[in-house]
Amino acid sequence: MRRILVIGGGYAGFYTAWKLERWLKPGEAEVTIVDPRPYMTYQPFLPEVAAGSVEARHASISLRSHLRRTRILAGWVTEIRHAEKRVTVRPLAGEEFDLGYDIVVVTAGAVTRTFPIPGIADQAIGMKHVEEAVAIRDRLLTAFDRASVLPPGPERRRLLTVTFVGGGFSGVEGFGELLSLATSLLRSYPELTFADLSFHLVEALGRILPEVTDEPGRWVVRSLEERGARVHLDTQLVSAVDGHVVLSNGEEFDSELIVWTAGNGANPVVSRHSDLPIDARGLLMVRADLRVGTEEEPVADAWGAGDDAAVPDLASPIPGARTVPNAQHAVRQGKRLAANLVATLHGEEPKPYVHSSLGVVATLGLGRGIFQYKGIVIRGFPAWVMHRGYHVLAIPTWERKIRVLAVWATAVLTGRDIVSLASVQRPRHEFVTGGAPDAR
Repeated sequence: MRRILVIGGGYAGFYTAWKLERWLKPGEAEVTIVDPRPYMTYQPFLPEVAAGSVEARHASISLRSHLRRTRILAGWVTEIRHAEKRVTVRPLAGEEFDLGYDIVVVTAGAVTRTFPIPGIADQAIGMKHVEEAVAIRDRLLTAFDRASVLPPGPERRRLLTVTFVGGGFSGVEGFGELLSLATSLLRSYPELTFADLSFHLVEALGRILPEVTDEPGRWVVRSLEERGARVHLDTQLVSAVDGHVVLSNGEEFDSELIVWTAGNGANPVVSRHSDLPIDARGLLMVRADLRVGTEEEPVADAWGAGDDAAVPDLASPIPGARTVPNAQHAVRQGKRLAANLVATLHGEEPKPYVHSSLGVVATLGLGRGIFQYKGIVIRGFPAWVMHRGYHVLAIPTWERKIRVLAVWATAVLTGRDIVSLASVQRPRHEFVTGGAPDAR
């Protein structure tokens, strides 16, 4: 049997393995997927996980539950040596080992892009994984509990100050959803007022949401500001030491919660620990048919897709354009990659990946959203309904669709669940201390 190795279990990797299971004949190939997490995260739901509108586990798709004929290895690929057709795997437990393959599919995804800003490594939380979204939610809910027993003053203000760095889709959606949650929490905390809340969105460029045109982007800024938020455009974060935020526009304030969503960076296993060709940004060079290489020089038995690959965008009128790193492309690239790989195994020619954008849609909080398809722009509640409708259809498996719909339906009657489980990060505390209060 041919040994097919899939590096990464995100959108592109999961869909590649899922479709290979359906389209490969029994005994035709052995598929192995390597990823440190035992699930695929449906990232468009992370803002709603942070806001408590979607349960964390419902935004995660178990690899073992849905990839029944695929070997799952829990660990990281730390080096790709395609000349030898071997990789180095660092498992979650045990010693590193080499793993051979006949065909490699590189779908390792991107990593959170950070900068050497003082305090960021110690204070900020990303929002790329479900654990981070849960931590953001718990941190905000715990801050409300702590602030509610304090008199008005700097400490209460610090606890209820939230700062998001990055005005792309994940930053704006997370910011809008958390602002919506915080505003709704005031009904349960009579000790606190709207004036106690302080929400800041920091963006280095002169606009947010680069995927939409200028006017919808300005409307989103106005909408957030009308809800009491501060949007700092053309502004950079200078320092965040001990939660004290310093901005390039001269403003300073203390912030209990700092969320970093300032874009993606190249995956180091692709950009620094592989002999496969990469471009100037450290992304895997991929042909239109998703084989690694250039149109003139394909690399045999190597494929790539997703956020770690520079995939030609044949639907774009701009020569040399590459597909943007989003779920819409990664899912479809995974399906096309699997179909092309199977075709080559059967002696057929692979087809190029072509996908015209279905538009962009974003949630800005409960009942608020923005949608744009070419010149068509929809704002407010209808766009929010479209956001939920699209993503409940897009999330893999009927089981997950049903679970998400059930939570949304329940929330209509009972509202959001506002219980913080921050203590889960210290599961032995009560056992060790015997229930004694924390030291001040």
